[in-house]
Amino acid sequence: MAGVLKCRAAWMLALLSLGGVSAMPAFRLTAIQQLGYDKLDPLWQYSGKVMSCTFCHVNKKGGAPWNTFGQALQQGFVTNPKSNFSQVLYSVLKANGDADGDGYPDAIEVFARTLPGDAASHPDKPLSELEQAFQAAGGVDQYTPKVK
Repeated sequence: MAGVLKCRAAWMLALLSLGGVSAMPAFRLTAIQQLGYDKLDPLWQYSGKVMSCTFCHVNKKGGAPWNTFGQALQQGFVTNPKSNFSQVLYSVLKANGDADGDGYPDAIEVFARTLPGDAASHPDKPLSELEQAFQAAGGVDQYTPKVK
């Protein structure tokens, strides 16, 4: 009986410790699902590795300042003030920009799971090869906002 109680206590402690980790910002939760980053990790809500804050922010813990991709998203809200985050994210990716200027369009970097706002983070495959795989996977339309 003592072993069962210890096991339950350990589970409760583990669940309580996950509570703080799961407090991801709504924008990040939305982006993870819209971009399909949740599909490879059943515990994606609890993992900072699925999509780091540096996807859009300069700092590892988020907040200001934003990197160049985050700034592109901010500009998307300025341009389309009535749009929601999913729509702005899709429009930024569909614009085929290269926020960090590394030679890989933002949508290709999302597809390759590198950081579109960090020039030091880019795919290790040639752009032509990635573009072909990207189009075969559905192109930018695979990131179309989900209708709820």
